[in-house]
Amino acid sequence: MTEHKHEEHKTKDGWDSTTKILAVLIGILLIVLIYNGVRMNNISKQGIVGTTNTNLDTSILPTGIPAVYGAELDVSYDDVSAISPQKADATIGILGDLDRTLSLSGDSLKRYITIGSKISCEYCCGAASIIFKDGTAACGCAHSYAMRGLAKYLIKNHGTELSDDQILEEMGKWKVLFFPEIHMQKASVLKQQGIELSYINLASNLYRGIEQGASGGMVGGC
Repeated sequence: MTEHKHEEHKTKDGWDSTTKILAVLIGILLIVLIYNGVRMNNISKQGIVGTTNTNLDTSILPTGIPAVYGAELDVSYDDVSAISPQKADATIGILGDLDRTLSLSGDSLKRYITIGSKISCEYCCGAASIIFKDGTAACGCAHSYAMRGLAKYLIKNHGTELSDDQILEEMGKWKVLFFPEIHMQKASVLKQQGIELSYINLASNLYRGIEQGASGGMVGGC
């Protein structure tokens, strides 16, 4: 009888030890899960267009449908992001096709040359601007096609409504979307130097290279 009680006591002690070990392991697992959940939540709040740097000015990224031509061309600023590369490529393709199908002449061509000479695709190629002095294409990347196409379309269809600067600004908005992270870095440099954050200042040749070799992600094929 005494031996039976002793065995029962050993069995009970052994079960208690196992229970304690399991409880400790479960506790550790819960701590790890909670930590990872908090960490992933912080990353998701910070991660915009492929970057987790909270010092970058994401407010410069245009959103929504362009007021004058967005519905006509069925394009939205929101469609160009690293989150949806297929949609970004499709939108860039829509704008790029305008460069291939539209032609300008006379005063419209002169205006196109004036505007196009003020912006480049320097993060894709080293050309001084997206066009040569005669208005022909100086850069063969998809982004340059898109900016040239947009300029042609706006001059041809909304030339009396929009000034040269307004057209250049629209081209600049798309360029910022094509190269979001580097333009966010450029925005920080402009702010530090007290320069106004306009799309012309951000994306045209006016302050080209002011970011001093900063690098960043690209949206859409080059």
